[in-house]
Amino acid sequence: MQYAALPYRWDGEALQVRLITSRETRRWVIPKGWPMKGREPWEAAEREAYEEAGLVGLVGQDPIGTYRYDKRRKSGIVPCRVEVFPLHVRAELDEWPERLEREGRWFNQEAAAEAVREPELKDLIRRLGDILAASRAAAERAHSEAVS
Repeated sequence: MQYAALPYRWDGEALQVRLITSRETRRWVIPKGWPMKGREPWEAAEREAYEEAGLVGLVGQDPIGTYRYDKRRKSGIVPCRVEVFPLHVRAELDEWPERLEREGRWFNQEAAAEAVREPELKDLIRRLGDILAASRAAAERAHSEAVS
C-alpha cells in the first residue's frame, strides 16, 4: 500500500489538478510514496506532496479512493495499491527536495484525467469535483446539526 495526495485548487469556478512527472518514465502522476513510520497515512501523503512537488495545503484525513499501478523496480514489476487523500493547495514553494528531478503542471480536471495512465486514477480525477462537493455538504450538515 502506498499513500498519495491529489493536489487541487480552484481558479474561480474551475477545478484544477496538479500533476508531476515520475522520475524514471516521466509520465504524469500524483505525489505518492510508501508508509512512513510514526505518520498517519494522510500525513505521509501530505509529506509526499511537499517532497515531490513543493506543495503545501490542507489535506483530507479520509481517503477519497484508491487506484492500482505497476511499479517498476530493478527486481521487476511490483503491483501497488494506492490510497488517495485530497490536498487543497495553499502554497507552492520555490524550493523542495525533488525540485530538480520532476516537472509539475496545473491541469484542468479533464486534461489531468487524460494525462494519467491508470484507469482508476483517471476516474477519481474526473469525480473529484463531485467528491469535494459531497464532502463540503456533509461538513455543513454536521455543523448545522451541532449548532442547533
